[in-house]
Amino acid sequence: MDLSSLLTVEQIIPQMQSNERWAAIGELVDLLVKVGKVNADDHETVLNALKQREETMSTGIGFGIAIPHASSDRVNEVVAAFGRSAGGIEFDSLDNAPVKFVVLFVVPRDQFQMHLRTLAAIAKLLNDRAVRESLGTAATAQDILAIFKSRGNPGKG
Repeated sequence: MDLSSLLTVEQIIPQMQSNERWAAIGELVDLLVKVGKVNADDHETVLNALKQREETMSTGIGFGIAIPHASSDRVNEVVAAFGRSAGGIEFDSLDNAPVKFVVLFVVPRDQFQMHLRTLAAIAKLLNDRAVRESLGTAATAQDILAIFKSRGNPGKG
């Protein structure tokens, strides 16, 4: 499971408007509804699942990264969105630093192993300083997706 297989250009926000975690999560769920990955009728249910998970412990894992995630019976496949913030988002992160990169994903409720694999793959990718630096300077959503494609598939980019 790599991030490039979960994202399209339309699922990437190169410059997020939000500056705090609840708004940022909402902004990315709104995007998933807009691009048809989440049904409009399921918006609140999916958002609430993400908020419930976030309230147990912040998904701001440090190094300017947050990975809000949840499982839901409202999706049939893993859905994801990526957002970047130049100014930083207050996310109550483990290191108390603002978040620059938000990877949000929702997994079907009965796919616990997929949930863990997706989370691990995203964390591993973004743990690489060179990836974070490239993402920080990428000009467009297309450039961001190209980074995920080249870094998510070693040897293929």
